[in-house]
Amino acid sequence: MHGEYKVPGGKLVVVDLDVDDGLITNFRLAGDFFLEPDTALEDIDRAVNGLPVETDATALASAIRRGLPEGATLLGFSPEAVATAIRRSLSGAADWRDFSWELIHAKSVSPRMHLALDEVLTAEVGAGRRGPTLRIWEWDESAVVLGSFQSVKNEVDLEQAHANGFDVVRRVSGGGAMLMGKGQIITYSLYVPAELVKGMTFADSYAYLDDWVLTALRSLGIEATYQPLNDITSPAGKIGGAAQKRLGNGAVLHHVTMSYDMDGELMAQVLRIGREKLSDKGTKSAAKRVDPLRSQTGLSRAEIIDRMKATFVSLTNAVPGDITPEEYAAAEHAVETKFATDAWLNRVP
Repeated sequence: MHGEYKVPGGKLVVVDLDVDDGLITNFRLAGDFFLEPDTALEDIDRAVNGLPVETDATALASAIRRGLPEGATLLGFSPEAVATAIRRSLSGAADWRDFSWELIHAKSVSPRMHLALDEVLTAEVGAGRRGPTLRIWEWDESAVVLGSFQSVKNEVDLEQAHANGFDVVRRVSGGGAMLMGKGQIITYSLYVPAELVKGMTFADSYAYLDDWVLTALRSLGIEATYQPLNDITSPAGKIGGAAQKRLGNGAVLHHVTMSYDMDGELMAQVLRIGREKLSDKGTKSAAKRVDPLRSQTGLSRAEIIDRMKATFVSLTNAVPGDITPEEYAAAEHAVETKFATDAWLNRVP
């Protein structure tokens, strides 16, 4: 059995192993990481060999850590990363290049239509009618997008939102509110089969699915890193955040909003950002929480998106795709029956 795991912001961990009578045997670790002393590689192999195949990731990491010599240095990976690679090998997890990807950058639609398309396209991947897809959003109006479980009255000043031209809508994924000013953010959605994130914890899958965009941002000179659970950040400030929704048919929706030209003062007026959330992020001002991509790169929004697309294609061999008429029709129906209804918006008043 063979498994691989690219540590977000780190190195590639590769494992090969056999299974004999319910035990891991012939375990071999490899990768482009750094490890001192050299002999620690054999120590890790010995720590894993003989463990039951049902050993979970936490127990695997503990066994590896116990097997390391005192003072061992691991750079670019960790015992947890090795454990993830092992679990992926045992579960038959797929890698990015095991799929035929589509990249969609289609016409502008309303934020409500984007939310409906997310639900429809994820369901299509789960049903096997669409392959894994990356979709870049374009929209023609501004909106506040609430997380699935957020309270409208606790999160948004509706009077300020409407006065400043922001519609208020709700998405299917959890997480926090997004202030989507027209032309001021970059949002993308990934629709993937669950096989791509097999063997990972829910938290690890967030960073794994966004590692490609960290590569793109770093190629633009941004020191981008992932901050658990779901933030993309840099030394200059937070860049964006991710959210996920997993469907019962096995598909995963993972979408990310990054700030290109955020008006921090407007965000503070429209969103009711409490003191506890700000203190948790290590700042006292909402305006300082988000450092836009424009200020860090000096590039246009389109130029940044072009680099993201080129990076994704280089890593996955994705081909240009589009939304089908049937998918648009299904999304329009979902807008009418769900995403544009007061019942959906006020499911948590």
